[in-house]
Amino acid sequence: MLGKKPKIKDPHAKREAKKYDNPIPSREFILNYLSETGSPISYDNLGKALKLKSDEQWEGLRRRTIAMLRDGQLMKNRRGAFALVNKMDLIAGVVQAHKDGFGFLIPDKGGNDLFLSARQMRLVLNGDRALVRPSVEYKGKQEGVIVEVLERNTHETVGRFCEEDGVYFVMPSSKNLSQDIIIPHNKRHDAKDGQMVLIKIIAQPDVRRQAMGEVVEILGEHMAPGMEIDVAVLAYNVPHKWPAAVENEAKQYQPTVSAAECEGRQDMRDLPLITIDGEDAKDFDDAVFCEPKKNGAWRLVVAIADVSHYVKRGSALDVEAELRGNSVYFPGRVIPMLPENLSNGLCSLNPDVDRLCMVCDMTISSEGKITRYRFHDAVMHSKARMTYTKVEKILGGDKALRDEYAHAVPHIEHLQELYKVLREQRELRGALDFDTTETQIIFGEDKKIEKIVPVVRNEAHMLIEECMLCANVCAARFLTTQKLPGLYRVHETPKEAKLEDLRQSLALHGLSLGGGNDPQPSDFQKILQEINKHKHTQALQMLILRSLNQAQYTPDNAGHFGLAYQEYGHFTSPIRRYPDLLLHRAIRHFLGGGDASNFSYDQNNMQQLGEHCSMTERRADDATRDVTNWLKCEYMSHHVNEEYTGKVTGITAFGIFVILDSVYVEGLVHVTLLKDDYYHYDNLRQMLIGERTRTKYTMGTSVKVNVLRVDMELRRIDFELV
Repeated sequence: MLGKKPKIKDPHAKREAKKYDNPIPSREFILNYLSETGSPISYDNLGKALKLKSDEQWEGLRRRTIAMLRDGQLMKNRRGAFALVNKMDLIAGVVQAHKDGFGFLIPDKGGNDLFLSARQMRLVLNGDRALVRPSVEYKGKQEGVIVEVLERNTHETVGRFCEEDGVYFVMPSSKNLSQDIIIPHNKRHDAKDGQMVLIKIIAQPDVRRQAMGEVVEILGEHMAPGMEIDVAVLAYNVPHKWPAAVENEAKQYQPTVSAAECEGRQDMRDLPLITIDGEDAKDFDDAVFCEPKKNGAWRLVVAIADVSHYVKRGSALDVEAELRGNSVYFPGRVIPMLPENLSNGLCSLNPDVDRLCMVCDMTISSEGKITRYRFHDAVMHSKARMTYTKVEKILGGDKALRDEYAHAVPHIEHLQELYKVLREQRELRGALDFDTTETQIIFGEDKKIEKIVPVVRNEAHMLIEECMLCANVCAARFLTTQKLPGLYRVHETPKEAKLEDLRQSLALHGLSLGGGNDPQPSDFQKILQEINKHKHTQALQMLILRSLNQAQYTPDNAGHFGLAYQEYGHFTSPIRRYPDLLLHRAIRHFLGGGDASNFSYDQNNMQQLGEHCSMTERRADDATRDVTNWLKCEYMSHHVNEEYTGKVTGITAFGIFVILDSVYVEGLVHVTLLKDDYYHYDNLRQMLIGERTRTKYTMGTSVKVNVLRVDMELRRIDFELV
């Protein structure tokens, strides 16, 4: 049926006329018109009703309706006519897959997620956008039925090539892709069973078939050294190849700072600034200097590599840095945010060479409070490249090192004295301190794992951390004071539901969280101090960690709960974090005489950049965690049938998770392997209880286990109790 003539005028006609030479009615007008007509309408009849004349206008309508279909505003019925989604009780959103085959639809407009059964998930892949019709409830969640796939997200993936009974397929490495990808015989391109391959999706899944792919690149053998990182980079879509434009732009920079670049900057080359980093660090973001003042206060200078001088907005370097969002630190390998001649060269505060920097020059009172601060551009000359280990030994009285670095020793001691004051202030404001164990994987010459060791944080680590916190706080205050658009590092107050779960779990151990319905960081810090005396310290710390929100980047300052700061930003690592670079640009803009009205970024830009940088940070965390788990599994595969002691770190209905004391590897004792009794899960008390023996397994229980099996594909280690 020919659509009836619209009774309403397009309220956005002027906007469309400004944007296009041959404007067509706006999205809003088309939606209103379809609502007015009250029934679906074909493309031809819609164009006629809208009185389109030229070929350009018809093409404009075609593109607009495609975009509206993709965005879930319209859908096509079986006759090919356009219908309003909101009139059909359909919900548009993004598919989030679970490794066990089922999934969820995350609605575009917010609200509760919809459960998608494994049968529904066979139609889509993780990240696809789809239209879903709400159906019955499943275990308290609304279940959904996929009506239409709006947009496909997965076009390439990496996995293990397999051959079974003459059928070729790839098992994706990504935990979010639980479906095997079929590979036609003529698309295998000499890939062999067991090899890791990169494939492109040539046919998406639908009601009749699985997804199909073509081998694009053979990466190598499944267990080859270094393969786990190559696979993670591709599985998590971590950008890792430099575009030619980026390489060409980076090559234009000379390896040294010129005299012209130093003009107009404060000359701080005589100030004894030093860098303090880990032994294996190659890029040095920050240098520090400290001296006492006459009134008992301190002067703290934090100089940060001036990345914003070299990476200009809109340049090829900037576009790639924004895309990457951050450097990714895998065990033994780094995927940097900037090319090496910048990240390890011009933008790194290497010793005994001139470097451009942005300085935060602070006055800190004898009570550890920042009373004044000033940002300015400078040129510096690092007097020493120190390590945490060396600084710790110098502070401990190592004579040889104190003689070798005699020029730096007084300033290191001043830093230590300031640190003690800052540490007291940290405790007074109630910042949270978790005594968790991080691990480091030590490789041999053949890139095989020699051992897994704990990372020991000494006073030098904490000293530098406090200095960086001071500079980051000043940068955030600067944004707030000058009302400039920028990104804050925000850590919000824990959600009420998580607080209730935490209180119940703590009560089982005779502990309680203060603060009523609005606990403050100091309340959390107090309970952490109590836990330090408890026999289940690590397990209880993990419970508290899980109750906290994940920090994120946002232009809206909501404070940092964990650090107990009213405002906090990331300023001190622009070599490896894009939000820091954005903060440098905001400060530089103001130092050059600008303000919020003529800054090239606005609140909307920052909102989008904050969401993107939060995503790239999560992506990096997931990829590095996956690699670490793979390496730990690979290491333990050589220790099957060996016995270890460990502690219970998690309780579930299907078993207990145990972390080994000596190698810091976690595995599962499945409930079916608890052979001495039938065990039942007590959710309220977070324990497994034997039916006959009344034996209890709770968080922190010490156990002895045997390594039963290692599944490299699932990154899973199975233990059995000895």
